[in-house]
Amino acid sequence: MTGLTYRGHRVASMWRNDLTPPFTAPANHRRGNCDSESEVNYAKEAAFLSAETAMTHWEFKGRELVNCTCEYGCNCQFNGLPDKGHCYAVAGIQIDEGHHGEIRLDGLRIGAIFKWPGAIHEGNGEVLAFVDKRADEAQRDALLRIMTGQDTDPFATMFAVYASTITTMHEPVFTDIDFEVDVEGRRGRLSVSGYVEMTGEPIRNKVSGAESRAQIVLPAGFEYEVADIGSASSRTTGGPMQVEFGNSYGQFANLHLGSHGVVRS
Repeated sequence: MTGLTYRGHRVASMWRNDLTPPFTAPANHRRGNCDSESEVNYAKEAAFLSAETAMTHWEFKGRELVNCTCEYGCNCQFNGLPDKGHCYAVAGIQIDEGHHGEIRLDGLRIGAIFKWPGAIHEGNGEVLAFVDKRADEAQRDALLRIMTGQDTDPFATMFAVYASTITTMHEPVFTDIDFEVDVEGRRGRLSVSGYVEMTGEPIRNKVSGAESRAQIVLPAGFEYEVADIGSASSRTTGGPMQVEFGNSYGQFANLHLGSHGVVRS
């Protein structure tokens, strides 16, 4: 793959506004309605591209806080449609330990703002990615490859799935990412100065005000095995994308992801 340069840093070629991900399934495949001919053609394309580009293995353990516009259950976690008709989301990830090939990623942070006008699988999404400015050039390139679904089996992670639905990718921002998250306690905050603020807390009983705990278990999911669900709020403070939503779905999860998807315990 050829490379592009943003702010003097070479990043993966697919980070551009006319994005065509390296493994783009036909539209009917993404909607779960594929025919045998398109399935075969897609498999051939994936095999050809895999052979053409040797995949660099990556893996990391970390923690995330994700806030979207859905109510606390989030229909999307259960193959449903977004309850507002669209999906807007803000996400922050702390990588506790990890690597991309020989490049260490320990302690780095990433984040993103997403907007889809309808359900995610219907496409036409928009994204603005944030990469920890402490990352050196090699780490930045590695993180962007992971975030755009490269060096990953087709649709094996949320990064790869979301990349296949994005039409507009804004130039990634290399900046300070102030992020902390306590998955067990269902508390967290994300601050990217000049761009976005997000906070997360436990869901509370409407009568007593006591903290209420709920979890989602996805044994075959592409993001996590278990997520604690809380209440979160997000608002942008500048930049090319604007969102604001509050007291909605907050997802707190421990992550263990790699080139082949969720690393299962």
